[in-house]
Amino acid sequence: MKKETHHDAVIIGGSYAGLSAAMALGRAIRNVLIIDNGKPCNRQTPHSHNFLTQDGNTPTGIASIGKSQVLNYPTVSFITDEANMVNGENNLFQVYTTSGRLVYTKKIIFATGITDTMPDIKGFSECWGKSVIHCPYCHGYEFKGQSTGILINGEKAYEMGRLIHNWTDQLTIFTNGESTISDEHRQQLATMKISIDERPFQSLTHKEGYLDGIIFSNGDHVEIKALYARIPFEQHCAIPQELGCAMTDAGYIQVDDFQKTTIPGIYAAGDNTTMLRAVSLAVAAGSKAASVVNHELCAGH
Repeated sequence: MKKETHHDAVIIGGSYAGLSAAMALGRAIRNVLIIDNGKPCNRQTPHSHNFLTQDGNTPTGIASIGKSQVLNYPTVSFITDEANMVNGENNLFQVYTTSGRLVYTKKIIFATGITDTMPDIKGFSECWGKSVIHCPYCHGYEFKGQSTGILINGEKAYEMGRLIHNWTDQLTIFTNGESTISDEHRQQLATMKISIDERPFQSLTHKEGYLDGIIFSNGDHVEIKALYARIPFEQHCAIPQELGCAMTDAGYIQVDDFQKTTIPGIYAAGDNTTMLRAVSLAVAAGSKAASVVNHELCAGH
């Protein structure tokens, strides 16, 4: 027999966006349940940056502080579990979990993040989030002035090269195979003294996730300390799509300016909705989603 509970809102995902949403709803004296499986997408990243008051803290440390503060509000509860199905409609949803819980709720906020898809390059996954990085605003300062690469090809190579060049002038674009960068962009990159290397990768050499260099398929080796990469991803949770929430062409959950999905009563916040992956932005999105949820609960919508 399933254990049943009833809530004003269920937040699926208990990292930064989810905890932020829970705090706002707890302060609005709403009965809230957070369901989290304990697998945040940045769990390998050693330090978080560019978040005021928490710059340099660990992702786990920031989440731990947030969780302890959120759970000070008596109407907020947290379970380590995983939502595996949602039925129902606005103001009467049913959430089923892997442990056998059945949760009734009026509103749902998905703060479920994304899962990065690692390329088939030896050493890449071990370095991801440490020295193979996605965001210069989150990690660029720590590698300023050092030998740096960008794993990219095609029309976005110039834009990315111009951006990263602000942090270092020791910069190479690695296309991992034949370049598809236009002649015009090649010339513009050359003007900034950004070279293009087309040799295919074999592996990354590193010490506990911190890069030493790249070994190419022909056996050549180049020293490097940081590598920016834009890699594919998939939604960490498939439930929004199963419910019929519209997705963007890039694969994110489509939301409006108020974090509403295309399904009434369903909201989304954080990395599952945007390419702008930063703790500060996830926190802001969670707070925004919660304020809209509370407004609609007050209005009986």
